[in-house]
Amino acid sequence: MHPDRRFHWDDRDAIRRFVADVSFGTLFAGTPDGPRVVHLPVVWENDETLTLHVARGNAITRHLDDATGLFVVNGPDGYVSPSWYGLGPDEVPTWNYVAAELEGQVSRMDRDALAAQVRLLTSVHEDRLPGESWTPDKMDANRWERMLDAIVGFRLRVQAWRGTVKVNQNKPAAARLRAADGSAAAGRTAIAAMMRAWR
Repeated sequence: MHPDRRFHWDDRDAIRRFVADVSFGTLFAGTPDGPRVVHLPVVWENDETLTLHVARGNAITRHLDDATGLFVVNGPDGYVSPSWYGLGPDEVPTWNYVAAELEGQVSRMDRDALAAQVRLLTSVHEDRLPGESWTPDKMDANRWERMLDAIVGFRLRVQAWRGTVKVNQNKPAAARLRAADGSAAAGRTAIAAMMRAWR
């Protein structure tokens, strides 16, 4: 995470909401074959445990059970031009961003827990969509079982929480708001909104 403590994000409830909202990230693990990474969706099982599933054939899958995993979620980000601050020529360019790192022990799920994980993940996202929700019950039962055969479920019990919210809070408020306007004009509206909302 960013070394400047002004950008540290320690609010676990807010980080949980952020991870739930984005629902997608990158899981890193050291393996005997070298470092491996997988990009995947997640869902919270409880306040301290993320659940996920990985393709059985992925190079990381056979190494995850009992590994230490690092799950990273990236939020909005954007380049900030020093000219946007209106503070003179001695400012420097930077990049604003929001990110969370969750580190913990990974353990393999049994098949029933994997099926529940897929159902929960699907339900969370189907509920966000308009129209009739899709559920696994609409699938042919044999196809559902074959799909479960092709993936492996895991839990990540979070033991270390690290977050960064870098939105120019190290600048005077007026300069930060001018930079937010510049970010919005550059099409980075999500990070601009976070820059404006900072208190």
